[in-house]
Amino acid sequence: MRLGTTELVLILIIAIALFGTSRIAGIGKAMGKSIREFKEELNPEDNTGKKEEGGSDGEA
Repeated sequence: MRLGTTELVLILIIAIALFGTSRIAGIGKAMGKSIREFKEELNPEDNTGKKEEGGSDGEA
């Protein structure tokens, strides 16, 4: 079962009618933040390396 362009547009119109554009933008922002945090938790080694690099640049 695949969603075509018509179905996606219809879903988008219904979502805008139910929630409004500002609320949908907030939901998208929250989902993006959640996904970003989830990815950071999956790779904790990468996060510590980035934080240490940023801290060492400020100290030098």
